[in-house]
Amino acid sequence: MGNGIKGKTVVITGAGGVLCSEFARHIASVGGKVALLNRTLSKVEKIAQEIEAAGGIAKPYQVDVLDKDALKAVHARVQADFGPCDILINGAGGNMDEAVTAVEYHENDLDPSLRSFFSLNQDAVQGVFNLNFLGTFLPTQEFTGDMIGRAGCSILNISSMSSYHPLTKVLGYSAAKSAVNNLTEWLAVHFSHMGIRVNAVAPGFFATAQNRNLLFDAQGMPTARSKKIIAGTPMGRFGDPKDLLGTVQFLIDSEASGFVTGVIIPVDGGFNAYSGV
Repeated sequence: MGNGIKGKTVVITGAGGVLCSEFARHIASVGGKVALLNRTLSKVEKIAQEIEAAGGIAKPYQVDVLDKDALKAVHARVQADFGPCDILINGAGGNMDEAVTAVEYHENDLDPSLRSFFSLNQDAVQGVFNLNFLGTFLPTQEFTGDMIGRAGCSILNISSMSSYHPLTKVLGYSAAKSAVNNLTEWLAVHFSHMGIRVNAVAPGFFATAQNRNLLFDAQGMPTARSKKIIAGTPMGRFGDPKDLLGTVQFLIDSEASGFVTGVIIPVDGGFNAYSGV
């Protein structure tokens, strides 16, 4: 089997994040030309430098994935630098503390100073939903036009374990990632006659910037929530970003997965399969 990524233009949103930066390094190492899109430019500038120092091809671009005009402008720059987009990885996403309840279960004697379901901030919940759902929809709308009529093109969305079973506390994020799954399947059908494949990967629990406060205390020790997660993960550990690379490469490489579309693959150490007993 050949390498269906070599020479392809791969656009990655949220490329400054822990997981997507690892995707970018790996894709560049197998010959992809990587466009690193991120809201904070300095993060992807550093990653681009690392990739180029290792002999890969990458360029950084600053963009807010919720800004249609900015997406259009950065798209034109990517086309000028690399040519049309072959593969889009929608990695932009995240959560906000204001969209998370302080406790897992509502009790009648709940401390009123704690953030309850009833005091969740509407703007924060909407912001989390927009970032994860619209932040997937809008770049797809912008870049997929490049793929029409061209072979070997695909889209990879980033889902989450919370899309299958909503996690306690993280209401907005769980709902948004469930919507990303639905969008993935819808897009897969919609673009199937064009030969554009659309899939997603659903990471289990990885220690990233967005969830570190939930998993570790100020001293860096595992929280009670961390211990519950590990107890519910048959493999008994958090994921390492490198654990995702094989699945990501498989899904975006049309020579490896040319008849695979509309799937969401968990990479979760068995979390989704485990009933707890």
